[in-house]
Amino acid sequence: MMRFSTLIKHPADWMTGGQGDHGAVLTSRIRLARNLRSHPFPGWAKREQRAAALELMRPAVEALPAMKGAFSQELGDLSPVQKQVLVERHLISREHAARGDGSAAVIERRQTFSLMLNEEDHLRMQAIRPGLQLSAAFAALSALDSELEHSLEFAFDPTLGYLTTCPTNLGTGLRASAMLHLPGLVLSDQIGQVLQAVSKIGLAVRGLYGEGTESLGNLYQISNQSTLGESEETIIRRLERVISQVASHEHNAREKLLEDDPEMVSDKIGRAYGVLRHAHIIDSKESLTHLSLLRLGGILGFFPPETVMLCDTLLMDIQPAHLQLHSDRKLEPEERDAIRAEIVRSRLHSLDSPDTRFTSGTNKPLPNSHNTGDA
Repeated sequence: MMRFSTLIKHPADWMTGGQGDHGAVLTSRIRLARNLRSHPFPGWAKREQRAAALELMRPAVEALPAMKGAFSQELGDLSPVQKQVLVERHLISREHAARGDGSAAVIERRQTFSLMLNEEDHLRMQAIRPGLQLSAAFAALSALDSELEHSLEFAFDPTLGYLTTCPTNLGTGLRASAMLHLPGLVLSDQIGQVLQAVSKIGLAVRGLYGEGTESLGNLYQISNQSTLGESEETIIRRLERVISQVASHEHNAREKLLEDDPEMVSDKIGRAYGVLRHAHIIDSKESLTHLSLLRLGGILGFFPPETVMLCDTLLMDIQPAHLQLHSDRKLEPEERDAIRAEIVRSRLHSLDSPDTRFTSGTNKPLPNSHNTGDA
């Protein structure tokens, strides 16, 4: 089995690949909730019952061909920082991290599959893919789910579908979501009306770490709310359609900003670059805000296109637990802010200042600039 240090050493495949759709959709995630038929659900289970369920599930999960050489660990054996790193990577939930004995995580080596054992439900399985790939993520996770059903008997009702701890997951047990980067809609003050329209058609909009979290770095999570009475395919098709529309609105907003107010766009991106390249103390919120604008600059041609991937990796590496893991010790907030600034400066050391020259009348970067045609 894989060690924690090996798992974390490399960025996940999905962390550095969300560059399709004009870079608006970073990741697609599918989660399935399942419970064992003959065991009390985790919330009601006594300690011995949780241990018995884990003893049954963990070998079955580890035996899956896709999980060969996976990371598998009981949460009680992980340090608080290690658990928080997994939360920051979206591999386990905040609720799961708060649990200890009787809970475990099994994570595929490239971090495309992650299974939480004895979370709110006995099994929370998830697949993550870069860009808008909800259907592909669902197909992969569905295959994993079918394989598990050969060795585990899930709680299922012919009328209600899969039985879950929370009624909002009842039926398919499916939660599909995408993480979107929407600086164009934020800068053009259209974000409110777009997100309101998304909410009106029954989809949930959340921040960087899901329910109850704020949006940081212009990142938003859009997911389904209903799980009962519709097939998984119908839910996913609707979500993909809406996310494509939001990504299209974002692309149009960026185009219009460049056309109507290129100086403002240049100023925002230039200031973000200046702060990140030269700051010696920077907190999490401020760094995410500036990295968001730097990422936008990479997409619009102000910087080379590989800047987008650099920003995506930095978004993860500057999170508090990642910094503490990097430093191999507990850090006070002030120390974190200094180390964060140091990491950002060193990673951006060879990034030239933004190319903000515009041809008169067209408001587009000159042909000899970094522009790759995405803008």
